[in-house]
Amino acid sequence: MNLTELNKIATAMVAPGKGILAADESSGTIKKRFDAIGVESTEENRRDYREMLFRAKDAMSQYISGVILYDETIWQNAKDGTPLVKLIEQAGAIPGIKVDEGTRGLPMCPGELVTVGLDKLAERLQKYYERGARFAKWRAVIDIGSGIPSMTAISVNAHALARYAALCQAAQIVPIVEPEVLMDGDHDIERCYEVTQRVLNKTFQELRVQRVALEGMVLKPNMAIAGKKCAKQASVEEVAEKTIRLLKACVPAAVPGIAFLSGGQSDEEATAHLNAMHKLGPLPWGLTFSYGRALQAAPQKAWSGKPENVAAGQRAFSHRARMNGLASKGEWQSSLEQKAA
Repeated sequence: MNLTELNKIATAMVAPGKGILAADESSGTIKKRFDAIGVESTEENRRDYREMLFRAKDAMSQYISGVILYDETIWQNAKDGTPLVKLIEQAGAIPGIKVDEGTRGLPMCPGELVTVGLDKLAERLQKYYERGARFAKWRAVIDIGSGIPSMTAISVNAHALARYAALCQAAQIVPIVEPEVLMDGDHDIERCYEVTQRVLNKTFQELRVQRVALEGMVLKPNMAIAGKKCAKQASVEEVAEKTIRLLKACVPAAVPGIAFLSGGQSDEEATAHLNAMHKLGPLPWGLTFSYGRALQAAPQKAWSGKPENVAAGQRAFSHRARMNGLASKGEWQSSLEQKAA
């Protein structure tokens, strides 16, 4: 393992003003997104849509540091035969790959999940590296509800995340470690804070046990935020303050960067929260975005599967990427959204 090289990539992934595009939706998820805009989810349509994003020169070269791909996408070529991986590299961004194989019910823990995909991961990573991937992603899912999460769910998911991270580093690939505490419930921000703290502490404990070099990874956590069904939603300032306090308590300064998931927040909420965090003074790590839906909802709608809408889709993508790029330096203002609208 060449840690200097891994650290260089991890640092580039969280460079000031840039963030990561999560374009790694599974076939099932992208079908839901396409159904919403009336587009059939064929391999060709999925390819055309992602090619549109990767060819958005302004967004990709100025505001996107890396792109997380799905297994199907990493092997696809653009309409003109150029590998999609090459389009990303030509724009100056780093290609990455989602390597987990989704979740399964956790035995003896009703209502809880564990992420699978460690079998044969070493061989798969080798192939992805040869194809051009320089970082990977694995998502653990922790739900908050009555009597959950259990310590079992937190432990097994943290263990799997650390096993994956060690395998990545052995393959000279930077692991994005993503323990996501879901915001689907009716819990308040305090409960989210408390659960996320337990999850992060356990995750870093496991990373150390499995000798993962913290300097060669990126953390992709949720923000401290109330559940969607909670009657009392926290203000932007409270989300920012609690999230930073949580991260300072749990994330060692050796980690080069933290790239948030949007986790079901609206486009503007995700941007406003990230921006507010940068107002809270100097931080020990780079802090940016790794958004999927919060970067793609607008371009998907603008594109709607029509070749004549490609330019409109790219404009919508460039706008969202720019807004988040500004937020990752604390320079975003809501008035910039109105101007664009």
